Amino acid sequence: MPEALRLAAVPGALAVCRLAPDAPLATWMQTGAISSVTRTADELSVVCAEPVVPQGVRHESGWRALRVAGPLEFSMTGVLAALSIPLAEAGVPIFVVSTFDTDWLLVQADRLDDAALALRTAGHEVE
Repeated sequence: MPEALRLAAVPGALAVCRLAPDAPLATWMQTGAISSVTRTADELSVVCAEPVVPQGVRHESGWRALRVAGPLEFSMTGVLAALSIPLAEAGVPIFVVSTFDTDWLLVQADRLDDAALALRTAGHEVE
């Protein structure tokens, strides 16, 4: 497992959306401190700023992001385990987005303080 990791809480509410697998990409999907679009044969999954989600789009709102300080080397192992295990033990659900440089942990806004405490208790730094 990696040594202590640094994370920063990112301002702004996020939403996790689910659309049909053949839904077209739209500009609203690309807003906020982080946006992520993942298409599979079964769905189009979007993470974006909560206020821009169009009415009628199936989504879960009220998420906040914790950004892991990076860049993280691809050879690193156990990064997500080092973060997700303490959160699981604290009963904090997560939604994870990984980019080329780092990982983003999304937690419900009302659990952000619980998440920060669990990560600090596990030896990580949370700003």
